[in-house]
Amino acid sequence: MSVDLAVDFCGLQLENPFILAPSPSTDQLDLLIKAFEAGWAGAVLKTVTVDSSIVSRVFPLVMRVEHVMGFMGIQNIDLVSEHSVEQIEQHVRFLKNRFPSKAVIPSIIATNKNDWQMLARRMVEAGADLIECSISFPHGAEWGLCSTIQEPSGTEEITRWVKEAAGQVPVVIKLSAQDSDIIATATAAERSGAEGVCALNTLKSITGVNLDTLIPYPNVAGLSTYGGLSGPALKPIALRCTAEIAQTLNLDIAASGGITTWQDGAEFLLLGASSLQLCTAVLRFGVGIIRELMTGLQGWMEEKGFQTLKDVIGRSLPYLVGHSQLPRGIQVVSQIQSEFCDGCGACYTACQTGGHDAIRWIDGFPQVTVSQCIGCGLCQAMCPLQAISLSRLIRERAALTG
Repeated sequence: MSVDLAVDFCGLQLENPFILAPSPSTDQLDLLIKAFEAGWAGAVLKTVTVDSSIVSRVFPLVMRVEHVMGFMGIQNIDLVSEHSVEQIEQHVRFLKNRFPSKAVIPSIIATNKNDWQMLARRMVEAGADLIECSISFPHGAEWGLCSTIQEPSGTEEITRWVKEAAGQVPVVIKLSAQDSDIIATATAAERSGAEGVCALNTLKSITGVNLDTLIPYPNVAGLSTYGGLSGPALKPIALRCTAEIAQTLNLDIAASGGITTWQDGAEFLLLGASSLQLCTAVLRFGVGIIRELMTGLQGWMEEKGFQTLKDVIGRSLPYLVGHSQLPRGIQVVSQIQSEFCDGCGACYTACQTGGHDAIRWIDGFPQVTVSQCIGCGLCQAMCPLQAISLSRLIRERAALTG
């Protein structure tokens, strides 16, 4: 069966759903050329502002975020592109001339109506396929990067300004998980004519604190600041935002936040996204990751019998309901697969401290006392080897084992 990865996003025909998110990777023309030749369907250029000289960079720009379980993402304190508006225009023209089928998407940010509209007009005239509006930064508010707008009224106003200037070119508003009500903000964007939203921007964060120097990371000559969190740690939040928007509004959604594998991409598509933006994964593994992303997604679609992405997008949304609508009275219990268990004791500790005492230590391995198990799932969540499953309670087995 032939699988087609082409997708319609805000009226653009993309050859596949994978797009480079705005980052250092999309601020250099040679890297963009390499990415397009590798198979990426498009790229959002690093955000440009009217006067890039207002932002003075500090170093280091990026810190790894990790925990005992491994890599969680990165925190960056980078801001807008250091390229001028004229340079970004040149990049747009060059890319559209050399790669007419690729989506070239400038990202703009401004502080007033004139600047928003000026940037939008210039990018449209340069040949932009779509305009992405970065209406807020998670850090650097003192540089006037519009990070203190009042949602949703500020979003509605900015969207209207940009739509007036962009004409027939689609406009996408990049949302933040820090919005007090992301649905209200997305609704304001839709009300003002935006064709889509990007969910979501990096999340304001602190990487950690050096326990020797007592200085938070990153250490910039003895001082630190807040930054934007991206990578796998952001994925659950981005999935939630994508699903809520898809269930509520009629907007195309560019998912962004924690997409590392084709499996991640498939999950976002199933929850309503129609394009997928990647940043941290590209910085970590290179633009060549696109081959694995496309091959993996195609193989999964063939296995599931999906011919086009129309068969995939939003397919999982009907299963998401309010908490009060979840089925009650269904008993499940834990089952430990002894062939996969290494006796680490994580499940035992979780059950004991969770207050259920349903797992006992017998002959060096954990065993479930069915009559004590309530099916909370703590043991399964803490098992590092996925050796625990939850299954419906069989009364006869409970009577024999209990």
